[in-house]
Amino acid sequence: MNREPDNLSSCEKPFIVPVFLPNIGCPHKCVFCNQSAITGVKQKTPSPEEIGLYINRFLNYKGRNRSLVQVSFFGGNFLGLKIDFIKSLLHEATKFVIEGRVESIRFSTRPDTIDYERLDILKEFPVATVEIGVQSMDDKVLSLSERGHTSSDTEKAVSILKERNYEIGLQMMIGLPGDNGAGSLYSAKRIAALSPDFVRIYPTLVLKNTILSRWYKEGKYTPLSLEQCITLVKDIYLIFREKKIRVIRMGIQASEHFERQATILAGPYHPAFGHLVHSEIFLDMASFIIESEEIDCRDSVGIKVHPRSVSKMRGIKNFNIKTLEKRFNIKSVEIIPDLSLAEDIVTVHG
Repeated sequence: MNREPDNLSSCEKPFIVPVFLPNIGCPHKCVFCNQSAITGVKQKTPSPEEIGLYINRFLNYKGRNRSLVQVSFFGGNFLGLKIDFIKSLLHEATKFVIEGRVESIRFSTRPDTIDYERLDILKEFPVATVEIGVQSMDDKVLSLSERGHTSSDTEKAVSILKERNYEIGLQMMIGLPGDNGAGSLYSAKRIAALSPDFVRIYPTLVLKNTILSRWYKEGKYTPLSLEQCITLVKDIYLIFREKKIRVIRMGIQASEHFERQATILAGPYHPAFGHLVHSEIFLDMASFIIESEEIDCRDSVGIKVHPRSVSKMRGIKNFNIKTLEKRFNIKSVEIIPDLSLAEDIVTVHG
């Protein structure tokens, strides 16, 4: 009695050397944006020489078993920078590719900065991956968030990148001003239709010193609750999984600075957000099997999963176990590790 979702092909995760470019190249500030609050990085643009020293130092952290290495420029609007500065940054990172210590370069940028002229700048450099801050495919939501671009800009950008054979990542946000559950699912389906190589899903958080924080204090904006957000992201994740599109991140990456500085005024933040989403998926799978297979669970139920999926099946603080016991009036639920199972398979036995 199995519940087996589509299994994605495994891809080696690259070792990322992150180079933060604090908001540079951005034509304006989106209502939700406060990069320094999230990262704790001071708003100082590093020079190419400083970046070279940083990359060299960061590479010392790479483990021997991590063969794929990428230098990643993020935090700003990369293709919105001055051309000479773009070239100097890429030239510095390329030195490490020539030395054989790095395989390629990646960066994040806005969809409205991607055109043939700017991409021609990249031809002489080993850029492999381009991430686009899509955020939404609803033009009304984009306007309310003061993004300054439209959904058609995203569609055009993806089309151009595919012509040049780049690996494409699309970043979306849920819970933006003017958005709702149906709107987020609509955006996810339109993003999936573009067939990117991978996506990231970020909940909208109310950060201090943002336009959104003022709207929140004035009662003009209400963020999603954590419970609402987990369920919505779960549904979005399943849309992408059905299309065999990798979801490489769900939720803002936790950091000591982020939590220590009380930068979040409101919103669905949790340091293990992605784990919560996966746990709800496993809870749904187990519940589906028990209901559809009419399993005899009066006394006890054994649920088998791959050892790496045990924590997802149990849930944080055994939440899933307690939920199943209450929902189906089960006296005890045992989670059994089984190496013969794939990591996304659940079997239930009464």
